[in-house]
This record gives sequence, structure tokens and C-alpha cells, in this order.
Amino acid sequence: MKRRYRGLPTTTILVTVVVSVVAIILCCCILLFLNRYRGAMVQSARTSTAQAVSQVSNTVGSYLQGMEQAMDRVEQAMAEAPDDRDRLLSAFLLFRPDVVAITSYSETGELTDCWALEREPRDDILQNLSFDPVRAMASNGAYLTAPHVESIFESYYPWVVTMTAPLETGRDAAWVSLDLSFSSISSYINDVGIGQRGYCFLMGGDGTIVYHPQQRLLYAGLKSEDTSGLAALADGTYADDTVIYSLSSVQGGAWRVVGVSYVDELVNQNMRAMLRLSVAMAAVILAAALLTSWLLSRLLGRPLRGLAAAMERFERDADRFAYRPVGGTREVRELSNSFGHMVVRIQRLMSTVREEEVNLRKTELKALQAQINPHFLYNTLDSIAWMCEQGRSAEAVSMVHALARLFRISISKGHELIPIAKEIEHAESYLQIQKYRYKNRFTYEFRVEPDCLDYYCNKITLQPILENAINHGLELMVDEGHITVEICQEGDAILFRVEDNGVGMSQEQVNAILTRAPGENAGIGIRNVDERLKIYFGSQYGLHITSEPDVGTCVEIRMPKVRGDEHGQN
Repeated sequence: MKRRYRGLPTTTILVTVVVSVVAIILCCCILLFLNRYRGAMVQSARTSTAQAVSQVSNTVGSYLQGMEQAMDRVEQAMAEAPDDRDRLLSAFLLFRPDVVAITSYSETGELTDCWALEREPRDDILQNLSFDPVRAMASNGAYLTAPHVESIFESYYPWVVTMTAPLETGRDAAWVSLDLSFSSISSYINDVGIGQRGYCFLMGGDGTIVYHPQQRLLYAGLKSEDTSGLAALADGTYADDTVIYSLSSVQGGAWRVVGVSYVDELVNQNMRAMLRLSVAMAAVILAAALLTSWLLSRLLGRPLRGLAAAMERFERDADRFAYRPVGGTREVRELSNSFGHMVVRIQRLMSTVREEEVNLRKTELKALQAQINPHFLYNTLDSIAWMCEQGRSAEAVSMVHALARLFRISISKGHELIPIAKEIEHAESYLQIQKYRYKNRFTYEFRVEPDCLDYYCNKITLQPILENAINHGLELMVDEGHITVEICQEGDAILFRVEDNGVGMSQEQVNAILTRAPGENAGIGIRNVDERLKIYFGSQYGLHITSEPDVGTCVEIRMPKVRGDEHGQN
């Protein structure tokens, strides 16, 4: 009893295992690496945001410290006599061009004096944004306003920050204000970028926005900041899924610097780039693993491929196939030996089937030939008997001689194929017999290319076609009928064409002639001619009928060019 071996091929198992293990390891490594990398990128984004905010906070703190120092000098100058005060303040303005104006106010909040380089305040000031008497009276000391527009000059509206401080009692003024240009600080804040979309802004301790680089969008309602939530947070860095916030209080003031950066820009873009790089590296490693496993499988699977190639050669040409055993593992050798035994048995069976097929074809040809001969003999003898009854003995004798020539050609020493010249002689003898019977009611002509006469064809090929043309095409005609037999070459084939001007047929009748309907006698000769041609030469040869009622019928017979020595007819 032969053992049965089950399971996947070794090559498939090897490639699958190696590629699967490498793929799993790569996936785990990529996931672990990306997780660690994202954490590092988030921490790096937090650090960079905090550093940017710290720099802004230090710069703003230095700005405020410088403003306090300037206010100290202004307060000292305000304690001097008026002439000395004016001289000191003018020198101070020349030394500090970033100071836009110095103003003093009475206890009622009215503007008493203004010092500015080459500028004088308006006579009628509608609103002074740099001084708020209510806030000044409520403040215990110096205070700082939010950045605003200087509004006391004509056609000059610089962006300033105002520091207001109370003066000692007994002086002409109760408060002094210092307007310092904010453009340098705003430009610096505007230029601070945390990535391409990140930014910084100033916020008061109560959450009010002191300065924002996107102030217009805030005023238009196109952007908003959760300042109330940010005001509740301590200084530090906070991150969620989309945004990283960093807060730092400005030293010496009530302002806080808030830095805003976006995770998608600082982290996710790098993550996507790293993911593409990781996938590319994984693809290279996987391709290398696949190539390595393929090379190993090729070395191990060569015997199997040799066996498969032998099977393909056997499938293509089983007759001339000579099998050589394939070496390799035990399983491969057993499979090779089994295939070798199978090849021998199949070739024996094919040889037996081929011999039986040849014998069967010969039997079918003889049966078809025997079917035609009695049918023709019956019709011919019927015609001779009819002539004898009519007292036309001479014509009957001529028909008997023509019949003798027919049978002499039909016998043809037992050969199936005869020269086309003999087939034409056979057809002419048949037509002569039929002209006697039908009292010359039809005429006929042959158009034969001389080069076709030496080729061979199946015997008794034209006679059934002519018989069908006379009996079913011309018999019912009142006028004289005409039959044309044309034989010519067409490429590698010989074409027989039989045309008549008879009553014609419908397409249903044409189809019925070539079908095998049991019990139907009409068209039996035509069917047999078609079947003999297909059996002998192949299905691409045979008959083709075209007909039109009241016009006529054309039967085309196609067969290959055959020489006598090709089929042993010499």
C-alpha cells in the first residue's frame, strides 16, 4: 500500500514562515519606534515652545524694566524747578527716541503739560487713551496700561504703552505719564514663530488679551482664544491632542506670555515623514527577506520544478515524451517514480485509443459510402425502369452504360480518394443519366481550373449535390433549368461550387438539410457528403449552402489540397 504524503510544499512553508516572521518583527519594531518617536517629538515641541515663550517673556520683562527705569528718571526730573525740569525732559527725549511723550495731569485729571519731540498736543482732545483719571485715583502707585494708540497729537497715532505714576503732593501736577513705543515689542512678538503656524501673545492676569499678533482676526470674530481657561493655569507647558500651550509670567509686571503651537505641524508631520521612512525601510527589509527565502526555496524546490516541467512537456506532447526520473528528497523521488509509471500507462492507452479511433473512422466512412450507393442506385434504376416502360430502349441502354461507368469510378479499387478528374467524369455520367430521365429539361456546364484536376477528393462528392439540385430545385420548374459546376483553388483549399437556378429554399430548409433528424430521407446524400468530409479532413471543411426562394441555390464544398501519394492512393 502506497503511503500518502499530505501538507503544504516545503518551499511554500519556508517562504511563508520567513516572510511572516520578518513582517511581524518589522511591524512590532515600527510601532514601538513610532510610539517612542512621537513621545520624543511631543517633548521636543513642548521644549521648543517653552523656550520661545521664555525668550519673549525675558524680552518683555526687559522692556518693562527699562520703562520703570525711565519712569524713575522722569519722576526725578519732575521734582526739579520748571526750567531744569524742561531741560532734563528734553534731553531725556533726545536720549530715548522710543519715548513718544511725557504728560502730566492735575488732580482733576486735566492735561497740564506735554513734552514730545517737535510735537504739540491738540487743543481739543476728545479722548486721551493714555490716561484714565478713575483708574489713576484708584491706583495706589504706578500702573501700566495695555498697548493702545496715542490720541493726543494731530495726524500722529503711534502704538504705545503708558506707565502712570502719582507725584508727591504740593506740586503743580498730581500724575505723570510716560508713553513708550510698543512697536519694537510688537514686531518682536510678531516675528516669534513656533513652527509655521505657532505664535505668542500677551495676556493680562485676569485673562484679558494685552497684545495678539492676530488682533484683527480676534476683532472680526474669525479667531478666539480661551483666555479664561489659560488664566486659571499656572506657568508651564500643557499639551492636548492638537495644541501645545506654554505660559510664562513677565517679571516685574502683571502680564503673561502665552505660546501656542500645533501638534499636527510640529509632531504629526514629522511622524508622517518618519512613518514613510519606516515603511520604506520595512519594504526593503521585507523584500530582502523575500528574496533570500525565494533563493533558498529555489534551491530546495528545484527537483519539484523539474517534475512540474516534465508534466507540462508530457501534457504538450504525450506521444513523443520520454521521461527521465527526477532526484531529490524521498518524497520527490517517490512522486517521480509514480509519475513515470503513469506516463507509461497513459501512452499505452493513447496508442490503443488511436488504433480504435482509426478503425472507427474507417467503419464510419464505409457505412456512409454504403448509405449513398443504394440511395443513388435506387433512383437510377427507377429512371431506367421508367424508360423501359415508355419503350425507350435505346435511351435505357445508354443509361445502363452510364451507370456502369458510374459504378466503375465509384469502386475505384476500394480507395476513398480519387482524382478530381475522375470525380468530374462521374458527375457528367450522372447528369447524362438525369437528362434522359427529365427529357432534357435542364442544361449543365463545368468550369474547372486545369490545375485542380490532379488533386484528389472524396469519391461521390458531387453526385449527391447534383441529385438534390435536380430533384428539389429543377423538378418543379416550368422553365428550363441550368446547373453550373465550378472547381477552383482558394488558398490551401479546393472549392467545389454547384449552382442552379431552381426554386430555391428558405433558411429553415437549408438548416434542416444539414441536421441529423432521424427518419427524414430528404437531403440524406448531402448530409453524408458533409459528414464524410469532416471525418476525413476535419471540422473546418465541409459544405456551405446559400439559397433564396425563386432565385436558386449554391452549394460550396471546401476540402484541402491533397495529392495522391499523401494518402497512399497511387
